[in-house]
Amino acid sequence: MLLKKVEPKNYIRLRIIATLIDYGIYLLFFFIYVYCVGHENNDGAMEVTGLPALPLFILWFAYFVGLEAINGATPGHDIVKLTVVRSDGEKIGFYDALKRRIVDFVDLGLPALICIYKTPKHQRLGDLLADTVVVKKSDISEAEVTF
Repeated sequence: MLLKKVEPKNYIRLRIIATLIDYGIYLLFFFIYVYCVGHENNDGAMEVTGLPALPLFILWFAYFVGLEAINGATPGHDIVKLTVVRSDGEKIGFYDALKRRIVDFVDLGLPALICIYKTPKHQRLGDLLADTVVVKKSDISEAEVTF
């Protein structure tokens, strides 16, 4: 039997960089889409409403939930060499990624930083909900156990 042990560190700077990269990429596509598909409102700003706004949510879902479920990391996390695993060191699944990301809208910025600093496994709210940790692959050790 193969036993995994995870020793997470806070990697706060790398996590901030990864988040900035990921939301930078998403917002780039967001603004391009709104510019191309949207219409000008009474204030002169571009807006997308109704059914044409659905692809913006689908893109967010595919980028953050889909890529984490498939790859264990978003492109931002890949660039800074971080990965998301369950707290037991196993690969996360779709449901884990969904639980992690469902609270992104309240878990961005200061709440995330406070949680990362104050929790023993350096988890933000989404990580606590999904029982996941953000680590480097070198933070996961494996040991063969026989009975």
